[in-house]
Amino acid sequence: QFLRRQQVLQLYRKILRAIRDVPAEADRRYLKDWAREEFRRNKDATEEDAIRMMITQGNMQLQELQRTLKLAKS
Repeated sequence: QFLRRQQVLQLYRKILRAIRDVPAEADRRYLKDWAREEFRRNKDATEEDAIRMMITQGNMQLQELQRTLKLAKS
């Protein structure tokens, strides 16, 4: 459980760091609020499989955000 918590916190930090690169202030604020709400909504989850699935889904969304930002820069 401790390792899962570390994974979740690490994912949260990575998402917030990626959001910093979003050029528009309004979009940045929206994404930050969305990320906070998603993590807050799922903070009481205890089922191991569900947590693992949420971490996987979060990583995929992070990768998608990073890809989108990379495309926007080029």
